[in-house]
Formats: sequence, C-alpha cells, structure tokens
Amino acid sequence: MMIKCEHPQHKTKPKYICKESDGCSERKNPGVHDEWMKNGDVSLYDDTRAGVLMVFFRELKAADAGTYRCGVNVSHYTESFTELQLDVRDDVKYPKMETESAHLGEEVNITCQIPEELKVHFCKEDDDHICQNISTSAVTEMSPSSERNEERVFTVSISNVSVRDAGVYWCGAETRDTHLTFISLAIKIQLDLFMAPVVRREGESAEIFCPYDSIYKSKSKSLCKGKCSTRDRNTLNETVREEKETKTDRLTLNDDVTASVFTGTITGLTAEDAGKYWCAVTLERDVNYLYTHLIVIMNEDPGSSQINSHDELPTILSDELLYASVSFQKHEESLSEASVTVSKNELYSDYATVIYHTRLN
Repeated sequence: MMIKCEHPQHKTKPKYICKESDGCSERKNPGVHDEWMKNGDVSLYDDTRAGVLMVFFRELKAADAGTYRCGVNVSHYTESFTELQLDVRDDVKYPKMETESAHLGEEVNITCQIPEELKVHFCKEDDDHICQNISTSAVTEMSPSSERNEERVFTVSISNVSVRDAGVYWCGAETRDTHLTFISLAIKIQLDLFMAPVVRREGESAEIFCPYDSIYKSKSKSLCKGKCSTRDRNTLNETVREEKETKTDRLTLNDDVTASVFTGTITGLTAEDAGKYWCAVTLERDVNYLYTHLIVIMNEDPGSSQINSHDELPTILSDELLYASVSFQKHEESLSEASVTVSKNELYSDYATVIYHTRLN
C-alpha cells in the first residue's frame, strides 16, 4: 500500500514517518530529496515540488498495524505531524493474483474491481518493486454496480504493446482525508508478452529474437526453456553477459546492445528442442518478460503413409499440459495434397508446441 502525507507549507523541509505505538523510537525518512530510498521494509520519497512524503509498504504484515505520525521537521525545535491509524485485516480473497498475455504490437485490456464508493488506482511495479502511477493508460468504467454487487469493474487498455509494458501491475482503491491519501493495492496482474511461433525443420537452425528495453543494455540476459517462472527451469538456461556472446554446444547467445535485441541461435534442431522459450533479463532476480514457441517439423523415413503423433501441448495462458493428436494422411499424387486432421482436448491457445511428422520423398 501507499500513504501520501501532504505538507504544502514545508515543501523542502525533511519529512519522516514513525510508529507512535512504538514511541516513535524509529523515525524513517528518505534522507534525500526527490528520489525513492529503501528504509527497512518500506520505501520513501520526499517530493519537494509538491510537499508530499510518499511511503510505500511492499508487503503489509499484521505487525504493521498501529498508529503512525507522518511529520516534517520545521526547525530544530519545532515539528508538524499528522496522526493516522493503519488497520491490517486478513482477507482470504486478497491479494488476488492474475495473469494476462498479449502479443507484441497489439492491444491488451486489464480489468479490475473496486468498491463502488472508492477511486480506482492502477500502477506498475518498477525495478525496485515500487508501484508507480501510469499516466498514459486510459481507465474507463466497463459496467455499473448493481444492488447485488457493490463493486465496479474497470478496464485499462494498453495499445501497441511493447516490451516495456511487460511486468507486474497492481489495481486497488484510493481514499483521501484532508492531507492524507491511502492507496490499497489488492489485485496483482502479471502481464506476459509473446511472439509468433518459430517453425523450423529437423536439422535446421532456429533463431529466437528477444527485444528488450534500452535501459537494460548493461544487464545480463538469458534464454530459458520450459517452466521458467518457477524454480523448475528445464533443459536450457544460458545467460549472455558482458562479453555479449556466449556459446555452449548447439546454442549461441548474442546481445546486440545497439539494436536492443539479444538472439538465441539453436543449431541441429531435434524433437527435444521444441517447446516454450522465455526471454529474461537479470535485475535483482531473473525476470521473464517475453516468450515464444519453437515448432520443429520432423523428417520421417519413407514407409508408412500415415503417421500419428501424440504430444504434450502447453497453452499460452498457462503451463498446464494438454494432449492433441495430429494425423497426416499422404496421398500418392503429391505430398502437398496430404490431408491433416487434428483432434484437440480443451486447447484454448492460438499457438501450441507441436512436433509435426512429414514424409520426405
């Protein structure tokens, strides 16, 4: 959550927050002006232009509840402060965790619900996990509240989605009281971006391009295959660092800092190379922001005119494994006239990882 304490008459004076129930024994202050600074389990920002102290709690705990002083040191002998009461309640419904996926260059709509009488607040986490306002996004009310539902539904539309838009967003409610503003963030949305699948034949090479924000030029990047959002990192987890190029076996990673794109090249493709690949940048931890699927078309020896393949297919919206059957029936006249039938079991994705088997003459 975020607390904003206004001191319009003392814009440039040093500001602080302390817990009165602890005797204000520990006064937390940014120490600098107009810059976010960490102080224990909170981050603080002294906005000297507006005369506002912003206090960001990264993860509220029951122990954070209590009475606080939000004040300013007017002089060596005088201070001015406002008391505020912070209540922390445990609710099994919150925080809500949601995931959205969007194709690069397209539009994505993110929805959230807040109580009818409160103002909506939507923000995006920065690299320090502080949720910053988004001024460019348009927030519109999608449906009014009803007698049975005391909540309003809002949507935030982001057009022409770029790699800069990937990350963690929060939706919450804002309340205000004279010189105090409280922003409670209760809905966490992870926005993942994806690219069109890469399709290659067995034995060929595949290039996976990972564009990134130019502010990450000096950061380490990595390409990962499988469930890279968890500790279970499968098969491939190679990193390109300061040397800008890394080679291991059949994989080459190259970082073009001028174009802000790093590329993973896999040679001698096999069936095992097919799957879901994540592009990641290393900040305090590896952050996966973009993925694609590599489809490998297998070359079969002449023989049977019909080949069936049963493969595990991860959907775009999750890593859940589903199954599909792909059947190819070759006509004697021409391979190009082969008929294909695909049976799917609850497959909701436009793209899936499939290993196709064809017959080469």
